[in-house]
Amino acid sequence: MISTPLLRAMRKASLAATTALMISAAVAPSFVTPALAQGPESVANLAEGLLGAVVNISTSQTVKGSGGESGEDENAVPMPQLPEGSPFQDFFDEFFKNREGQNNGGSQKVQSLGSGFVIDAEKGIVVTNNHVIADADEIEVNFSDGSKLKAELVGTDTKTDIAVLKVDPKAKKLTAVKFGDSDKMRIGDWVMAIGNPFGLGGTVTVGIISARNRDINSGPYDDFIQTDAAINRGNSGGPLFNMDGEVIGINTAIISPSGGSIGIGFSIPAEIAVGVVNQLSEFGETRRGWLGVRIQPVTDDIAESLGMATAKGALIAGIIKGGPVDNGQILPGDVVIKFDGRDVVEMRDLPRVVAESPVGKAVDVVIVRKGVEQTVKVTLGRLEDGEKLAEGEAAKPEEGADKGAEVATASVLGMTIGELNSDARAKFGIAAEVSGAVVTAVAKDSAAAERGIVAGEVITEIAQESVSTPKEVTDRIAALKEQGRKNALLMLASKSGELRFVTIRMD
Repeated sequence: MISTPLLRAMRKASLAATTALMISAAVAPSFVTPALAQGPESVANLAEGLLGAVVNISTSQTVKGSGGESGEDENAVPMPQLPEGSPFQDFFDEFFKNREGQNNGGSQKVQSLGSGFVIDAEKGIVVTNNHVIADADEIEVNFSDGSKLKAELVGTDTKTDIAVLKVDPKAKKLTAVKFGDSDKMRIGDWVMAIGNPFGLGGTVTVGIISARNRDINSGPYDDFIQTDAAINRGNSGGPLFNMDGEVIGINTAIISPSGGSIGIGFSIPAEIAVGVVNQLSEFGETRRGWLGVRIQPVTDDIAESLGMATAKGALIAGIIKGGPVDNGQILPGDVVIKFDGRDVVEMRDLPRVVAESPVGKAVDVVIVRKGVEQTVKVTLGRLEDGEKLAEGEAAKPEEGADKGAEVATASVLGMTIGELNSDARAKFGIAAEVSGAVVTAVAKDSAAAERGIVAGEVITEIAQESVSTPKEVTDRIAALKEQGRKNALLMLASKSGELRFVTIRMD
């Protein structure tokens, strides 16, 4: 029998425990945001309205086989002789029949699948990836309702991996989607991908933007959106939508050891895609702005040597002859920190902002020259013309040099420096237009060797001052040491005249 005081104590304890449990139950949910725990609301209505604009791209290509004139492959495996009534007879018959068909005539049809989307219903314009339709003989666009239309190629851009196709808008009523503003998208925003993974047809996946401004070394204008929305093989060329149903990216690449999605996919941002698509649609080709310079990154050492407080911008390593700035407006050694009002934080920023600018536009370029910030105005050329000009630059043999002249040498920073006369030019194959002092040898494990300097390169400038003899090189290094400098900034020319900058520690 329980005493009354004990019973009262037990009831009091029970009431306290119950009260604590109620408080716990009331407080606990406040630590969890329901929206984050449950994900976005249903995207069924959104997907239903977009599926009609997303298409599957089917291509075929005729590839020559390995057979000879007879169309027979000398390395072909002969069909095995099977016992009469063998259960494997049908299997082998079909297998070798297909092989014979492939080798017939020495060619075969290769098919591939990808994705795309309609952006102009009235004109029948479809966007996809260049690698989806590359080298295709025939391109077919398959719609979500099962209909199919032949497509013609309007234009491609290998640098951004974008292609524009055209189908007959009169043959079918088309549904189009529009591009959105990818710049407004933030890490953590919900996105939806629709595509044709593994040839399965229209497939919807949802995820978030995992990262922005990704450089995966696939091209000169890498600035990818990274997403964990499932993207697999066959999704290439398909759209990445925001929750308003606008295309903010073109799904292009994945990182996957197995070939399947592991939650790391990359999309070309609409910011880059829109300009390319518009140019391909209008001209059938791209027309990018061109500055006519060679650039390299600004490292901490280079920034210190140039008197810059922080390492930023794009270092001008060379000027292309005949280019837009081959008139002294911009010089090797200048650092571009702003272009047409847009900051150039890293080297890779400059090619993209220049390419996005109209050909013939006069723009203000902010540079740092010998530690002083200044603004120059340049008129842009066309990149596609500039590439041909750059390819045409060829080294010319030297004429009328003073052969047999005595070579003075000097040793500095692990390098042996010599005069650049006819013998040195002939020995190292140095072009006539290259001037400076030639590096004739580099000591193993020296500071110069660590920076990748090799014999045959020519020192043209030290700390943005021209040098042409071994004595000028040693005098310039000595002057820098007297100034308390820790690094020497060298501008080096290759045998053909291409320039680059390196910094060498002088302590």
